[in-house]
Amino acid sequence: MDKTKASPRKGGTKTSKFGTSGRVNHDSSEFYDSKLYADRPPPEKVEFIENPIDNEILNQIYCQSSENMSEIPDSSIHLMVTSPPYNVKKEYDQDLSLSDYRDLLRTVFTQTHEKLVTGGRACINIANLGRKPYIALHGHIIEDMLEIGYYMRGEIIWNKASSASPSTAWGSWMSAANPVLRDIHEYILVFSKGSFSRRRNRKENSIRKEEFLEWTKSVWTFPAVSAKSIGHPAPFPEELPHRLIQLYTFKNDVVLDPFCGSGTACLAALKSGRSYIGYDIEEKYVELANNRIERYSSQTRLF
Repeated sequence: MDKTKASPRKGGTKTSKFGTSGRVNHDSSEFYDSKLYADRPPPEKVEFIENPIDNEILNQIYCQSSENMSEIPDSSIHLMVTSPPYNVKKEYDQDLSLSDYRDLLRTVFTQTHEKLVTGGRACINIANLGRKPYIALHGHIIEDMLEIGYYMRGEIIWNKASSASPSTAWGSWMSAANPVLRDIHEYILVFSKGSFSRRRNRKENSIRKEEFLEWTKSVWTFPAVSAKSIGHPAPFPEELPHRLIQLYTFKNDVVLDPFCGSGTACLAALKSGRSYIGYDIEEKYVELANNRIERYSSQTRLF
């Protein structure tokens, strides 16, 4: 049986009761008019705002809390990529309660919402914690981001495969008494501000066809990176921000990391022909990030 019906748009598809495998020129209005989406109306008559940033602010890492990012003009950032501290008593964590931790992230991500352009994206890399009980941090963050006013775009499962599993405990060995799941994945939560799309305004993409086809899938597989090799207790691999930058920004856009750490997102932005702004409260990690960026810049100047 044919699973699609002709769309009013030539060559397109339309949602039927059997669903559809087509996604190019697909008319999904019937689905979004359903009761499931009755209290989730799409944005209407969007005013696209994109303010310029002074060059003196660009390509800087500020040694201060991102709870106040007053240096950045509102509606000027195109993408936020970050991995917030997990509050698990690492050397840079503050040992906050779950409620206080959520308050901190809400403050920072509310600031970010103000700084993003219309349609700007926010991507958050997060892992869930513990076993007794399991704390679904990603669920709390989704709830808080929606409350702030973001639209959720989806979530990516980062499959770290054999490179990193934060737990080596099986619980009860080969017994139903207490088997424990061992996470080999983290989440990348994707949101946008005010609109699901951005205006291109003659801006240039840099993603290749093969990358687009692969990176729009909801599961990404690449290895983690060791803390020792970077010099930071919880770095993410450069591949993670690189993919997000290629997928969600145009050339010369501005990327923000409000929990900058070792500066990986800033470095990935620079390598991709974008500008960056970072924040971190630890002076030694700001220095580490700037040193990594300077080494890369020095190498490129030699060629």
